[in-house]
Amino acid sequence: MDELDAIGPLEVLRRAAFDVRLAALGAQGSVRCGHGLVLEADGELRDDAEVLIFPGGGWNDRAPAGTHAEVESRRWLPVIEKASARGAILASVCTGAMILASAGVLRNRRATTHHSAWHDLEASGAILVEDRVVDDGNVITAGGVTSGIDLGLWLVERFANRELATRIAENLEYQPASRAC
Repeated sequence: MDELDAIGPLEVLRRAAFDVRLAALGAQGSVRCGHGLVLEADGELRDDAEVLIFPGGGWNDRAPAGTHAEVESRRWLPVIEKASARGAILASVCTGAMILASAGVLRNRRATTHHSAWHDLEASGAILVEDRVVDDGNVITAGGVTSGIDLGLWLVERFANRELATRIAENLEYQPASRAC
């Protein structure tokens, strides 16, 4: 995954004092990111998580590790199916949307991803919206890498309030591109 795809929303959500965990699937305790940073999982994937965020990376170059490899492995499908069945929000940053698309949850839904994967997203049956954050109820997708910060701010606004999201953005010295559509 791309480092900022995971760290951007994680930092925003933790600043809002949300219970957020960087989790890996199964016994995998660490992940080597696309630019070499190794991240250690700080929690296990919970069956009662209200929101699952899928980061992207490795889609366009069909890397042996990353989003494309995760789609090919199909190992996230049962997790997505269970989360969707219990009403959890499924979210993605960048090409993490392709993991959601592979599970069929974006079919006929408004969604976005990194601009270089727009064609693949449309081919999956999603309705492409060229924006930084697209909220379609229980599915929220964010565009390219830095839009993960926008996703985090949108989740803070949705689950807490706009004032808290604004304070966090100001503290980060970050100017959100636009409100979610």
